[in-house]
Amino acid sequence: MSASDGPTLLTIALLARPGAARDRLREALDHAGAQVVLEDDPITLELQTLRDADPGAVLIALEPAIEDALERLDPVLGSPSLTLIFDEADLAARRDGWEAQRWARHLVAKLHGHQDVLPPGSEQDQHLQPEPGLPVTPAELHADAPLEFHLREAADAAPEVPADGLYQAPQDLREPVSLEDALAALQPAQDEPHPPAMPAAAPPADLAAAVAPVTAIGDHSRWSLVEEHVVTSPAASTAEAVPERFDIDRLSLVELEPDTGIEGGCRGAVLVLAGIGGPDALRRLLAALPEALSTAILVHMRLDGGRYGNLVKQMARVSALPVVLAEVAQPVDAGQVYVLPDDVGVVASQGGLQFIADTAGIQIDALPAAHSGVVLLSGADAAQLDAVLALAAAGAWVAGQVGEGCYDPTAASAVVVAGQDAGEPPQLAATIAERWGVDA
Repeated sequence: MSASDGPTLLTIALLARPGAARDRLREALDHAGAQVVLEDDPITLELQTLRDADPGAVLIALEPAIEDALERLDPVLGSPSLTLIFDEADLAARRDGWEAQRWARHLVAKLHGHQDVLPPGSEQDQHLQPEPGLPVTPAELHADAPLEFHLREAADAAPEVPADGLYQAPQDLREPVSLEDALAALQPAQDEPHPPAMPAAAPPADLAAAVAPVTAIGDHSRWSLVEEHVVTSPAASTAEAVPERFDIDRLSLVELEPDTGIEGGCRGAVLVLAGIGGPDALRRLLAALPEALSTAILVHMRLDGGRYGNLVKQMARVSALPVVLAEVAQPVDAGQVYVLPDDVGVVASQGGLQFIADTAGIQIDALPAAHSGVVLLSGADAAQLDAVLALAAAGAWVAGQVGEGCYDPTAASAVVVAGQDAGEPPQLAATIAERWGVDA
């Protein structure tokens, strides 16, 4: 059954300026079977007209020209019972082919409250039913298969198969010997006569007393790789060795972490990961958070246009906490909501968390597990699951979104199956307030 055959659950208002983006979005709504009760330009739309239309959802094509208009319409758009769906106007105008069909399927799932985002023809015909008895073994399956052909082929190939035999070492190779045996072989035999030594003049008595007896070079038991200092002065050889004393005034502690020069920053943070369908879930989560927290909220949600400033403005309308855009070389302060661009990460220093430039984006393992948490909303990247579960194993609080509003639940469901917390966005916000809330 196609998505357009399903029941219409929401009435929707389309707010977009006239043009290609508005036409593409209207086509997607027609494919979704949505009941469009209002289609207008938000710049010229009156607030009472939007209120009288009483839509259950609003689809907005975002662009800089309508930002002031959205603030004027905020008394209606800010209603908690209203579902807001955002799309970038320039991307909607250029979206076609497979990408347009994919976006339309996700819109269908959002409006009809289901999770089927696969193209037609991907449905399973039927579920496999268990049958009594043991499965058929390979021997039973091939019991009546003829073997004569394979036997003849094996007999023809048998002469070409290399014969098996024992390995024989070449005659010019010898077994290795130990170092002691090799050194012993270099020593002269005990019964070998030594040549007569040439008479030499006797050294002075004082020099003979100062020179230590020389050990024969053949005695390798006295060999050493450490260079020893030879004392040549008679006075130094007779003096007692004075132990070297440590100068404790010059000792210092090694700095374990580099000093970033940035003061402040909280010890941990709650990272919120979202994707397709995430703006609505994020809006519900932030709207339910209290006015003060002892931690920071970091939001990482990839946008096709990279216009995170628009996301900051939209979320600031519903959040009791301040919502700002994360900037490099700034501390992560408690009681703030930070929207993370794709090239900003965090690092833990002695003063707390700090924002840094990182082309790979936020690194989950950079968060201190004992003071941090991770929330996976609809559309969170499944490639980050291993890092999230590793942080949970280290002691972090991890939760995933469940319910009808999570129509891309791959990553969120995985952490729930792994034994982490689950709930709707308002329920997850209540847990965050319980763990990191600040009493007034």
